[in-house]
Amino acid sequence: MVKSIRASIGLGLLAMAGFAQAQSTATCPALPADSGLTWETKMAGETQFCRALRADGSEAFGLYIATRTAFKPTRANRAEEVNIDGRSTYWYRSELAAQPDVQARETVINLRDGRVAYLWIQAHSSQELSSAMAQTGSLRFGNGAQLSSK
Repeated sequence: MVKSIRASIGLGLLAMAGFAQAQSTATCPALPADSGLTWETKMAGETQFCRALRADGSEAFGLYIATRTAFKPTRANRAEEVNIDGRSTYWYRSELAAQPDVQARETVINLRDGRVAYLWIQAHSSQELSSAMAQTGSLRFGNGAQLSSK
């Protein structure tokens, strides 16, 4: 089977690689209060990148908020049906060529202000995947997810 890296995940991960440690939540959605997660965040132009980190520094999931995304959902890759911030959507299976044992998911939701939030999960176990899905289902995009108009 030919493995491919989704262009949108690859772009997001490349942007994430240069993150300086920062935990500002000024433009990332609110995390569940009891999750134990913190945000690592960075602005790149008008795109806000956010990584939800566990206490040990590993990534639970990531997202970016932008005016558009390169991600194009393919019905054949549909996996789990979920609600994120009250919006019904699907997680889509994807593969990471260099990490065949990782369970990768991605989705996009349209925000009320016309932008999109692209989310991804890269889990090393079914338990990690389930936990990250529950946590993303508790995200709230509101005043905390507004980008600067500069």
